[in-house]
Amino acid sequence: MTDADTNDNQQSAESGVDNIEELRLEDASADIDFDQAFEKTAFEEADSEAKDDSPEMPDDISAEDAFAAEAGARVALQKQVEGLQAQLDERTGQFTRLTADFDNFRKRTEKQREDLEIQVKCNTISTMLEVVDNFQRARDHIKPDNDGEMAIHKSYQGVYKQLIEALKKLGVSPMRAEGQEFDPNLHEAVMREPTDQYPEGTVIDEFVRGYVLGERVLRHAMVKVATPLDPSAESADSSES
Repeated sequence: MTDADTNDNQQSAESGVDNIEELRLEDASADIDFDQAFEKTAFEEADSEAKDDSPEMPDDISAEDAFAAEAGARVALQKQVEGLQAQLDERTGQFTRLTADFDNFRKRTEKQREDLEIQVKCNTISTMLEVVDNFQRARDHIKPDNDGEMAIHKSYQGVYKQLIEALKKLGVSPMRAEGQEFDPNLHEAVMREPTDQYPEGTVIDEFVRGYVLGERVLRHAMVKVATPLDPSAESADSSES
């Protein structure tokens, strides 16, 4: 190799080194925003993927076809809404019926409970009425003759009074049948007497007192009822006389 060639090679190498240093200085002086560049690249990639996934609409579709497609979609959506509304109405009707059935069941159960309580109370009080009858018979038939008998009489009559007060607190009240018109719902006619002193169907005597609890009959009163006189019997009596 000649000296001239050697000199040329050295000059070329030095020139290349100078160019590389100038490029490095130029790159260092440039202000590059790596975050913005990365976001832009990510957005472009996402937009590209979205375009790839979205269905492609044909370029040659007409306005009439697009309108028809939109109208068909609206009709399908309207049918779906109507179906959901029908399901909602059906569920609402079922809920209303269940609510009404439960309310009727609650009222029926409450009525049965009240009737059972009244029935138990009536049965209990009815057994106590016989004790009340015995106290009344003793008061009507026993006539104390001395102070000792009067003390005993007042003693059990005080117990009788307490019993009557307890029955009143429970809502029990006696019937006053004598002098009233006979009512088969309240009275039981055990005897009839022809008479012209009372109107027909009038209770003229009470053998066993009746009692009521509110509007419920605990015991019917056993009574004697007036009936009209027989005209044939009157004429026979007058002829005999």
